Amino acid sequence: MPNFGGIDHLSLSVTDLNRSERFYAEVLGLMPLFDFGTARTLIDRPSGFILALARHEAGTAAPFTELTTGLDHIGLLASSRDELVEWERRFDAFGVTYTPIRDMEFGSHLNFRDPDNIALEFSTSNEVMAGWLEELKTREMTQDEIKARVAEYFASLQA
Repeated sequence: MPNFGGIDHLSLSVTDLNRSERFYAEVLGLMPLFDFGTARTLIDRPSGFILALARHEAGTAAPFTELTTGLDHIGLLASSRDELVEWERRFDAFGVTYTPIRDMEFGSHLNFRDPDNIALEFSTSNEVMAGWLEELKTREMTQDEIKARVAEYFASLQA
């Protein structure tokens, strides 16, 4: 099987290029790279992640909804739960719509919206999930083994 190397870039359809570029640059700290007229690209310099923003002439002005087939949300990586708290403070300072941090079985996440209502999320894995993900990089696991581990983990949470 050919190798899947990861995500090269993400492109979002937006209603206002200036407004969206300002949001992703000012709030998330992405650096603008190119302006192609109907599309712009930004980069997160530390990770190399590239985000493209496109305004389609035939596009609608309707806000994003995850209830339409296609994109549900974009999950971005946070290094820790403390970093999620820092993001909450930043969102407050910029007036960004978000829901408070939620602590779940496998980690924590912070959901927020861009100017077109596109659903975004910062998340961080807890130690258990981080360990499992590292292990999956180094060895094959059967679906049965994964299911058994998950069941065991959930049982330990209820004990």
